[in-house]
Amino acid sequence: MSDIRQLLGAATARLGGGEEARGEAEILLAHALGRSRTWLFAWPEFEPDGAAEATFWRLVGARQGGKPVAYLTGRRGFWSLELEVTPAVLIPRAETERLVELALERIPQARHAAVADLGTGSGAIALALASERPMAKVLATDASLDALAVAASNARRLGLRNIQFAEGDWCAALGDRRFDAIVSNPPYIEAGDPHLAQGDLPHEPPAALESGADGLDAIRAIIRATPAHLQAGGWLLLEHGWNQGAAVRALLGAAGFAAVATAQDLGGRDRVSSGRWPG
Repeated sequence: MSDIRQLLGAATARLGGGEEARGEAEILLAHALGRSRTWLFAWPEFEPDGAAEATFWRLVGARQGGKPVAYLTGRRGFWSLELEVTPAVLIPRAETERLVELALERIPQARHAAVADLGTGSGAIALALASERPMAKVLATDASLDALAVAASNARRLGLRNIQFAEGDWCAALGDRRFDAIVSNPPYIEAGDPHLAQGDLPHEPPAALESGADGLDAIRAIIRATPAHLQAGGWLLLEHGWNQGAAVRALLGAAGFAAVATAQDLGGRDRVSSGRWPG
């Protein structure tokens, strides 16, 4: 029998060593034991039973084979929320929290604002906005029914009632409604980009990642359609790749948006471009 300390040391080595491997080993062991990572630190000499240890090594083996940790545990933290994730949805990433921050700056707390999240996936963005702006009415859309099922399950588990879901590709799900803010983290990787074969990306839904020869097909479609769904003075905010800021700003300007700007993420890279619809 091995204790917590020994299991984590061996698993970290199998996963390549280093801080990232150690963190992944801790997440997987905590999941196998049904405990928190904090509990692991408090009980380093605990010896899991044979079944729990076998589950842990199965998870470590799957991670060695490339399967994302979030899909192995079925969970990923985003903003202040713990979200269910499945292979039907993109894994929420920390850089997308920048989109949430910028959207919150444009959604007043004391107003019944209407907000739409296009291509919601796990619901990460929509649920974060709904949790921070309880007076807002949030509509989360996706072309995938499987993704919408995950997002709706997250909303129920989190007890968020100011959010609805609709099936449809980008603005097609919005009907004739108009919104004070429309946000989206659409696919923006160029087709054939070598990064699609690296890291977790080969295991994630391709439709949530790549978007045409220059990665901008979805962004073009959204910018073209959103003016019919924004209130006068309403905002469109789009996450995009680090090298796409200038192109997205040009698309927004050509479509008639005002106050067009690009914000950077914590790494100083272009991450979110926005524009206000003059109406």
